[in-house]
Amino acid sequence: MGTLGKAIYSVGFWIRETGQALDRLGCRLQGNYYFQEQLSRHRTLMNVFDKAPAVDRDAFVAPSASIIGDVQVGRSSSIWYGCVLREDVNSISIGSGTNIQDNSLVHVAKSNLSGKVLPTIIGSNVTVGHSAVLHGCTVEDEAFVGMGATLLDGVYVEKHGMVAAGALVRQNTRIPCGEVWGGNPAKFLRKLTEEEIAFISQSALNYSNLAQVHAAENAKSFDEIEFEKVLRKKFARRDEEYDSMLGVVRETPPELILPDNVLPDKVPKTA
Repeated sequence: MGTLGKAIYSVGFWIRETGQALDRLGCRLQGNYYFQEQLSRHRTLMNVFDKAPAVDRDAFVAPSASIIGDVQVGRSSSIWYGCVLREDVNSISIGSGTNIQDNSLVHVAKSNLSGKVLPTIIGSNVTVGHSAVLHGCTVEDEAFVGMGATLLDGVYVEKHGMVAAGALVRQNTRIPCGEVWGGNPAKFLRKLTEEEIAFISQSALNYSNLAQVHAAENAKSFDEIEFEKVLRKKFARRDEEYDSMLGVVRETPPELILPDNVLPDKVPKTA
């Protein structure tokens, strides 16, 4: 963004701030009778000058997440509640079918001891557990980062690599394919089993399906939410045994039924 672009951006910012200042002045003039509504300044997607997030239309971004700057999120990926993906000095790239779980932080490196400028690259069908920290690192397709793990600048996790929960992976560490690393500092623990490798792909698929449910729920209008509250209250005290004695058959409204792909143990109904 050139000098003219920054100037226009600043003018737009001043106009918005002036509107808020006028609102505060009006409230003071109303004295004890004013009502001031506190508006949240949170923005799920936020530009940093000319750097804007690019999120695929089929991706899910929770309302309380923050995606800031040059961040790319691929198809069917999900960014969950409380996550922060902040790119103001480099870039963040996330492939398709990847899930960044609640309260995780993804950032980039502009400068460090090695003098490298490092983006953060996360491949496809990757699972990043709750409260993980990824900083200037690369995670290949179908890798797994456990809850509370920290990956520092220059870390490289190969395909089917797994970082155990709570691990601290030091700078420029490379985790080979099919290995589990854990501890502080993280070290090689053992090889992954075939079942664990299959679980990584299944975990990503499960979260993609679950994200669709959350996306639909967050898209509901106020009237739809209130209507479902009435339905849930009506069916909350239903006693199937008592109903069967009376010969009463009550069908649960479709609004209260989760899709089959969200419940792995549920057997789909045959036509």
